[in-house]
Amino acid sequence: MKMFMLKSLGVAALMFISVLAGMQLANDGIHKMKGYEDPNFQNAVSINETDKDLNAIFLGKDISSHDIEAKKKKLEEISAFNFFSSMGKKLSDGLSGASGKLIKKITE
Repeated sequence: MKMFMLKSLGVAALMFISVLAGMQLANDGIHKMKGYEDPNFQNAVSINETDKDLNAIFLGKDISSHDIEAKKKKLEEISAFNFFSSMGKKLSDGLSGASGKLIKKITE
């Protein structure tokens, strides 16, 4: 019985170490895939603040705060009403209310 417990503990330790090694390999793979180590992407974004105007250079393309504001307004106009978002909010509110009433009824 003692030998069986020792073997089980050894197998569990080996599996734990294997999982940790796998997680580290996956993390390294994700960093390589995203290009964190690529010197071409390390200086891809630079931001310059002058007065109240915000200028940014992204991959060699100049972007000003005026362009960002115009795009933000356009996005707000496009997504003024999102059917799925409103249905999700209603469903969430309904479920929250129902679960609150159920918990209140159980605790009484």
